[in-house]
Amino acid sequence: MLKWLYRFFIELTNHSLTSKWIASFTRSKWSRLFIPSYAKIYKVNQEEMEKSLHEYKTLQQLFIRTLKKGIRPIDDHPDSVISPVDAVVEEIGIITDTKEIMVKGKTYSIREMLGNDEIANKYLNGTFIILYLSPSHYHRIHSPISGQVVNQWSLGNKSYPVNRLGLKYGKAPLSKNYRMITELCADGIYTAIVKVGAMFVNSIELTHKHEQVVKGEEIAYFSFGSTVVLLFESGVFALDEQIVPPLEVKMGQRLGFLQKRKKSQ
Repeated sequence: MLKWLYRFFIELTNHSLTSKWIASFTRSKWSRLFIPSYAKIYKVNQEEMEKSLHEYKTLQQLFIRTLKKGIRPIDDHPDSVISPVDAVVEEIGIITDTKEIMVKGKTYSIREMLGNDEIANKYLNGTFIILYLSPSHYHRIHSPISGQVVNQWSLGNKSYPVNRLGLKYGKAPLSKNYRMITELCADGIYTAIVKVGAMFVNSIELTHKHEQVVKGEEIAYFSFGSTVVLLFESGVFALDEQIVPPLEVKMGQRLGFLQKRKKSQ
């Protein structure tokens, strides 16, 4: 019963008034009563948490928890792309020349996801990776590469579910939900990090506001489980052969490599 209730609250709620009420409740002192059962039902790894369970005063504090230092080693290869989150790699594929991707048998528009035709053009025939965060996951988002923040913007006002069923049967959550996009540039190569909200508007909070980021550095956090979409330009990303969906990955784990452009490009 409790697990069904949590799933309803965290994964399936879309109505804005209900979402705002739940957001308010998770920040209230009363939500603390649900922390032990939430941690048990979702099998939250308490050994990794920076604080012990009883130190969290609200559910929201548990959702945005930090981890013990060094618990997530960052792949140190200079050209590697790391997972920006603890998540399940749900889908990997190629962006078509019509600016579309196929996720769980459903077509999504990159143009609509990014809200900008010119920016979407950069990623034609490039690679996309879908990373889903469940309610049990560590919710902080880190940079997958080192580079310069060249653009950052937000779009959308929905909060459809972004779990496996939501991606398959939902109303285009990757391109309709509230989302915050960060575009990075490293040696002339562009990478887009699309942070997709799943619960209520503004469930994504930025924690890094400088022009330069270092691989593995925290850049934002989700207030609830959600999804990150990584977009790479054509011919610049090589996937690590061990990354085969569906696959659980940890923040800092290598997803692949960025490859320098040929001089003729």
